[in-house]
Amino acid sequence: MLAFLFPGQGTLRVGMGARLRARKVAAEVFAQADELLPTPISTLCSSGPTSALIATENAQPAVTVCNLAALAVLAEEGHQPDLVAGHSVGEISALHAAGVLDLAGTLRLVSTRARLMAECGGLGGMIAVRGLAVEKVSALVAEASTAEEPLVVGLENARDNVVVSGAKAAIERFTEAVGSAGQVRKVEVSDAFHSPLMQPAAQRWAEAVRAEPMSPPRIPVIPNVTAEPTTDLDVVRDALIAQLTQRVRWAETMDRIEGASCVEVGDSKTLTALLRGTPTKCVSMVDPSVARKIVRDGAA
Repeated sequence: MLAFLFPGQGTLRVGMGARLRARKVAAEVFAQADELLPTPISTLCSSGPTSALIATENAQPAVTVCNLAALAVLAEEGHQPDLVAGHSVGEISALHAAGVLDLAGTLRLVSTRARLMAECGGLGGMIAVRGLAVEKVSALVAEASTAEEPLVVGLENARDNVVVSGAKAAIERFTEAVGSAGQVRKVEVSDAFHSPLMQPAAQRWAEAVRAEPMSPPRIPVIPNVTAEPTTDLDVVRDALIAQLTQRVRWAETMDRIEGASCVEVGDSKTLTALLRGTPTKCVSMVDPSVARKIVRDGAA
Protein backbone atom coordinates (compact mmCIF):
# COMPACT_ATOMS: atom_id res chain seq x y z
CA MET A 1 0.00 0.00 0.00
CA LEU A 2 1.24 3.47 -0.90
CA ALA A 3 0.21 6.38 1.33
CA PHE A 4 0.78 10.07 0.66
CA LEU A 5 1.25 12.14 3.84
CA PHE A 6 0.94 15.93 3.77
CA PRO A 7 2.76 18.08 6.35
CA GLY A 8 1.29 21.01 8.23
CA GLN A 9 2.28 24.46 9.43
CA GLY A 10 5.37 23.54 11.43
CA THR A 11 7.54 23.15 8.31
CA LEU A 12 8.21 26.77 7.32
CA ARG A 13 11.45 28.33 6.18
CA VAL A 14 12.45 30.99 3.66
CA GLY A 15 13.45 29.21 0.46
CA MET A 16 10.84 26.49 0.79
CA GLY A 17 9.64 25.07 -2.51
CA ALA A 18 12.70 26.22 -4.47
CA ARG A 19 13.64 22.75 -5.68
CA LEU A 20 10.03 21.98 -6.53
CA ARG A 21 9.67 25.13 -8.63
CA ALA A 22 12.44 23.86 -10.90
CA ARG A 23 9.80 21.49 -12.27
CA LYS A 24 7.42 23.16 -14.71
CA VAL A 25 4.30 21.45 -13.35
CA ALA A 26 5.14 22.61 -9.81
CA ALA A 27 5.93 26.14 -10.97
CA GLU A 28 2.48 26.23 -12.56
CA VAL A 29 0.88 25.39 -9.21
CA PHE A 30 2.73 28.30 -7.59
CA ALA A 31 1.65 30.61 -10.42
CA GLN A 32 -2.00 29.61 -10.03
CA ALA A 33 -1.77 30.10 -6.28
CA ASP A 34 -0.36 33.59 -6.75
CA GLU A 35 -3.43 34.44 -8.82
CA LEU A 36 -5.94 32.90 -6.41
CA LEU A 37 -4.55 33.86 -3.00
CA PRO A 38 -4.57 37.38 -1.50
CA THR A 39 -0.77 37.30 -0.95
CA PRO A 40 1.91 36.35 -3.54
CA ILE A 41 2.97 33.07 -1.98
CA SER A 42 5.84 32.45 -4.43
CA THR A 43 7.63 35.60 -3.28
CA LEU A 44 7.04 34.87 0.41
CA CYS A 45 8.33 31.31 0.08
CA SER A 46 11.43 32.28 -1.85
CA SER A 47 12.36 35.59 -0.22
CA GLY A 48 10.39 36.01 3.00
CA PRO A 49 10.78 37.90 5.20
CA THR A 50 10.50 35.18 7.84
CA SER A 51 8.24 37.35 10.00
CA ALA A 52 5.68 37.52 7.20
CA LEU A 53 6.05 33.88 6.15
CA ILE A 54 5.39 32.48 9.62
CA ALA A 55 2.30 34.65 10.20
CA THR A 56 -0.65 32.25 10.34
CA GLU A 57 -2.54 33.90 7.47
CA ASN A 58 0.48 33.26 5.21
CA ALA A 59 2.00 30.15 6.76
CA GLN A 60 -0.89 27.80 6.10
CA PRO A 61 -1.31 28.77 2.41
CA ALA A 62 2.48 28.58 1.91
CA VAL A 63 2.72 25.03 3.24
CA THR A 64 -0.34 24.01 1.26
CA VAL A 65 1.01 25.35 -2.03
CA CYS A 66 4.27 23.45 -1.51
CA ASN A 67 2.25 20.31 -0.79
CA LEU A 68 0.17 20.74 -3.94
CA ALA A 69 3.25 21.44 -6.05
CA ALA A 70 4.91 18.25 -4.81
CA LEU A 71 1.72 16.32 -5.50
CA ALA A 72 1.65 17.69 -9.04
CA VAL A 73 5.18 16.38 -9.62
CA LEU A 74 4.21 12.90 -8.48
CA ALA A 75 1.02 12.96 -10.54
CA GLU A 76 2.94 14.02 -13.65
CA GLU A 77 5.13 10.97 -13.20
CA GLY A 78 2.06 8.75 -12.98
CA HIS A 79 2.15 8.00 -9.26
CA GLN A 80 -1.15 7.72 -7.40
CA PRO A 81 -1.65 6.86 -3.72
CA ASP A 82 -3.87 4.17 -2.27
CA LEU A 83 -4.58 6.30 0.82
CA VAL A 84 -3.92 9.84 2.05
CA ALA A 85 -3.64 11.72 5.33
CA GLY A 86 -2.56 15.23 6.26
CA HIS A 87 -1.19 16.65 9.50
CA SER A 88 -3.33 19.54 10.79
CA VAL A 89 -3.72 22.01 7.89
CA GLY A 90 -2.13 19.31 5.71
CA GLU A 91 -5.49 17.54 5.81
CA ILE A 92 -6.80 20.03 3.26
CA SER A 93 -3.99 19.03 0.89
CA ALA A 94 -4.90 15.38 1.45
CA LEU A 95 -8.50 16.11 0.48
CA HIS A 96 -7.28 17.62 -2.77
CA ALA A 97 -5.19 14.51 -3.44
CA ALA A 98 -8.26 12.34 -2.84
CA GLY A 99 -10.33 14.35 -5.32
CA VAL A 100 -12.57 15.95 -2.67
CA LEU A 101 -11.47 19.52 -3.48
CA ASP A 102 -10.23 21.09 -6.70
CA LEU A 103 -7.23 23.42 -6.64
CA ALA A 104 -9.25 26.62 -6.30
CA GLY A 105 -11.39 25.15 -3.53
CA THR A 106 -8.34 23.91 -1.68
CA LEU A 107 -6.77 27.36 -1.73
CA ARG A 108 -10.03 29.07 -0.76
CA LEU A 109 -10.46 26.84 2.27
CA VAL A 110 -6.88 27.05 3.47
CA SER A 111 -6.91 30.84 3.08
CA THR A 112 -10.16 31.08 5.03
CA ARG A 113 -8.92 28.73 7.75
CA ALA A 114 -5.71 30.71 8.15
CA ARG A 115 -7.52 34.04 8.33
CA LEU A 116 -10.10 32.85 10.85
CA MET A 117 -7.48 31.28 13.10
CA ALA A 118 -5.33 34.41 12.93
CA GLU A 119 -8.33 36.48 14.04
CA CYS A 120 -8.92 34.50 17.24
CA GLY A 121 -7.04 36.99 19.37
CA GLY A 122 -3.74 35.40 20.31
CA LEU A 123 -4.84 34.63 23.88
CA GLY A 124 -3.30 31.17 23.88
CA GLY A 125 -0.24 29.27 22.81
CA MET A 126 1.21 25.83 22.18
CA ILE A 127 4.18 23.90 23.56
CA ALA A 128 5.75 20.66 22.38
CA VAL A 129 6.52 18.00 24.98
CA ARG A 130 8.93 15.14 24.35
CA GLY A 131 10.00 12.27 26.55
CA LEU A 132 6.69 11.81 28.37
CA ALA A 133 3.98 9.32 27.44
CA VAL A 134 0.75 10.86 26.23
CA GLU A 135 -1.08 9.43 29.24
CA LYS A 136 1.22 11.30 31.63
CA VAL A 137 0.94 14.49 29.58
CA SER A 138 -2.86 14.19 29.58
CA ALA A 139 -2.90 13.85 33.37
CA LEU A 140 -0.73 16.94 33.84
CA VAL A 141 -2.85 18.86 31.32
CA ALA A 142 -6.00 18.01 33.26
CA GLU A 143 -4.43 19.34 36.46
CA ALA A 144 -3.33 22.60 34.84
CA SER A 145 -6.59 23.29 32.98
CA THR A 146 -9.52 25.30 34.33
CA ALA A 147 -12.86 26.34 32.85
CA GLU A 148 -11.60 29.90 32.40
CA GLU A 149 -8.09 28.88 31.28
CA PRO A 150 -8.49 25.66 29.29
CA LEU A 151 -5.60 23.42 28.29
CA VAL A 152 -5.75 20.31 26.09
CA VAL A 153 -3.57 17.91 24.17
CA GLY A 154 -3.82 19.55 20.76
CA LEU A 155 -1.68 17.16 18.73
CA GLU A 156 -0.52 13.65 19.48
CA ASN A 157 2.32 13.32 16.99
CA ALA A 158 3.82 10.16 18.48
CA ARG A 159 3.49 8.30 21.78
CA ASP A 160 6.15 10.50 23.37
CA ASN A 161 5.80 13.57 21.16
CA VAL A 162 2.80 15.67 22.14
CA VAL A 163 1.77 19.29 21.62
CA VAL A 164 -0.24 20.96 24.36
CA SER A 165 -2.54 23.82 23.43
CA GLY A 166 -4.47 26.36 25.47
CA ALA A 167 -4.44 29.44 27.66
CA LYS A 168 -1.03 30.93 28.38
CA ALA A 169 -1.50 30.85 32.16
CA ALA A 170 -2.44 27.17 32.00
CA ILE A 171 0.64 26.48 29.87
CA GLU A 172 2.80 28.07 32.56
CA ARG A 173 1.22 25.84 35.24
CA PHE A 174 1.71 22.78 33.04
CA THR A 175 5.36 23.63 32.30
CA GLU A 176 6.10 23.97 36.01
CA ALA A 177 4.47 20.60 36.67
CA VAL A 178 6.53 18.89 33.97
CA GLY A 179 9.77 20.20 35.46
CA SER A 180 12.72 18.09 34.36
CA ALA A 181 10.62 15.01 33.59
CA GLY A 182 10.25 15.95 29.91
CA GLN A 183 11.57 18.33 27.28
CA VAL A 184 9.32 21.35 26.69
CA ARG A 185 9.61 23.74 23.74
CA LYS A 186 7.42 26.65 22.69
CA VAL A 187 5.75 26.21 19.30
CA GLU A 188 5.99 29.39 17.22
CA VAL A 189 2.34 29.88 16.32
CA SER A 190 -0.04 32.76 16.95
CA ASP A 191 -2.58 30.99 19.15
CA ALA A 192 -3.84 27.75 20.70
CA PHE A 193 -4.72 25.73 17.61
CA HIS A 194 -6.77 22.53 18.00
CA SER A 195 -8.17 23.73 21.31
CA PRO A 196 -11.35 25.33 22.69
CA LEU A 197 -9.73 28.75 22.22
CA MET A 198 -10.42 28.36 18.48
CA GLN A 199 -14.16 28.29 19.20
CA PRO A 200 -14.68 31.95 18.09
CA ALA A 201 -13.76 30.84 14.56
CA ALA A 202 -15.64 27.53 14.62
CA GLN A 203 -19.02 28.68 13.30
CA ARG A 204 -17.58 30.66 10.40
CA TRP A 205 -15.22 27.80 9.57
CA ALA A 206 -18.12 25.34 9.52
CA GLU A 207 -20.05 27.63 7.19
CA ALA A 208 -17.06 27.92 4.84
CA VAL A 209 -16.52 24.15 4.72
CA ARG A 210 -20.19 23.42 4.09
CA ALA A 211 -20.35 26.05 1.34
CA GLU A 212 -17.34 24.67 -0.55
CA PRO A 213 -18.18 22.23 -3.39
CA MET A 214 -16.80 18.78 -2.58
CA SER A 215 -16.81 15.36 -4.23
CA PRO A 216 -16.70 11.96 -2.50
CA PRO A 217 -13.11 10.79 -1.93
CA ARG A 218 -11.77 8.58 -4.72
CA ILE A 219 -9.48 6.86 -2.22
CA PRO A 220 -9.58 6.52 1.58
CA VAL A 221 -8.72 9.57 3.67
CA ILE A 222 -7.77 9.38 7.35
CA PRO A 223 -9.11 12.52 9.08
CA ASN A 224 -7.15 13.85 12.06
CA VAL A 225 -10.03 13.75 14.52
CA THR A 226 -11.22 10.19 13.77
CA ALA A 227 -7.95 8.43 12.82
CA GLU A 228 -10.06 6.03 10.74
CA PRO A 229 -9.90 5.60 6.94
CA THR A 230 -13.07 6.69 5.16
CA THR A 231 -14.51 7.46 1.75
CA ASP A 232 -17.69 8.96 3.23
CA LEU A 233 -17.93 12.62 2.22
CA ASP A 234 -20.11 13.53 5.21
CA VAL A 235 -17.53 12.07 7.59
CA VAL A 236 -14.71 13.90 5.82
CA ARG A 237 -16.56 17.22 5.89
CA ASP A 238 -17.58 16.95 9.55
CA ALA A 239 -14.06 15.93 10.55
CA LEU A 240 -12.54 18.90 8.77
CA ILE A 241 -14.91 21.21 10.63
CA ALA A 242 -14.17 19.59 13.99
CA GLN A 243 -10.41 19.64 13.48
CA LEU A 244 -10.21 23.35 14.28
CA THR A 245 -10.97 22.78 17.97
CA GLN A 246 -10.15 19.09 18.44
CA ARG A 247 -7.07 16.91 18.76
CA VAL A 248 -4.90 15.83 15.85
CA ARG A 249 -4.63 12.07 16.43
CA TRP A 250 -1.56 11.57 14.25
CA ALA A 251 0.00 8.71 16.24
CA GLU A 252 -3.21 6.70 15.84
CA THR A 253 -3.34 7.65 12.17
CA MET A 254 0.14 6.19 11.68
CA ASP A 255 -0.93 3.03 13.51
CA ARG A 256 -3.63 2.58 10.86
CA ILE A 257 -1.05 2.47 8.06
CA GLU A 258 1.65 0.49 9.85
CA GLY A 259 3.84 -1.31 7.35
CA ALA A 260 2.80 0.84 4.38
CA SER A 261 5.17 2.65 2.05
CA CYS A 262 4.74 6.39 2.57
CA VAL A 263 5.85 9.58 0.86
CA GLU A 264 5.82 12.91 2.68
CA VAL A 265 4.43 15.12 -0.07
CA GLY A 266 5.71 18.66 0.35
CA ASP A 267 8.94 20.43 1.22
CA SER A 268 9.39 18.90 4.65
CA LYS A 269 10.90 15.96 6.52
CA THR A 270 8.83 16.41 9.69
CA LEU A 271 6.42 13.51 9.18
CA THR A 272 9.22 11.29 7.90
CA ALA A 273 11.14 11.89 11.13
CA LEU A 274 8.11 10.93 13.23
CA LEU A 275 8.07 7.49 11.58
CA ARG A 276 11.73 6.64 12.14
CA GLY A 277 12.13 3.44 14.10
CA THR A 278 8.65 2.19 13.17
CA PRO A 279 7.67 -0.60 10.73
CA THR A 280 6.36 2.05 8.33
CA LYS A 281 8.74 3.23 5.61
CA CYS A 282 8.51 6.93 4.82
CA VAL A 283 10.63 9.25 2.71
CA SER A 284 10.25 12.90 1.86
CA MET A 285 9.92 14.67 -1.47
CA VAL A 286 12.83 16.79 -0.22
CA ASP A 287 14.91 13.91 -1.59
CA PRO A 288 13.12 13.28 -4.90
CA SER A 289 15.22 10.29 -6.02
CA VAL A 290 14.50 8.39 -2.82
CA ALA A 291 10.84 9.39 -2.90
CA ARG A 292 10.47 8.08 -6.44
CA LYS A 293 12.04 4.76 -5.43
CA ILE A 294 9.63 4.20 -2.57
CA VAL A 295 6.73 5.21 -4.79
CA ARG A 296 7.78 2.49 -7.23
CA ASP A 297 8.23 -0.05 -4.43
CA GLY A 298 4.90 0.85 -2.85
CA ALA A 299 3.05 0.55 -6.13
CA ALA A 300 4.63 -2.81 -6.94
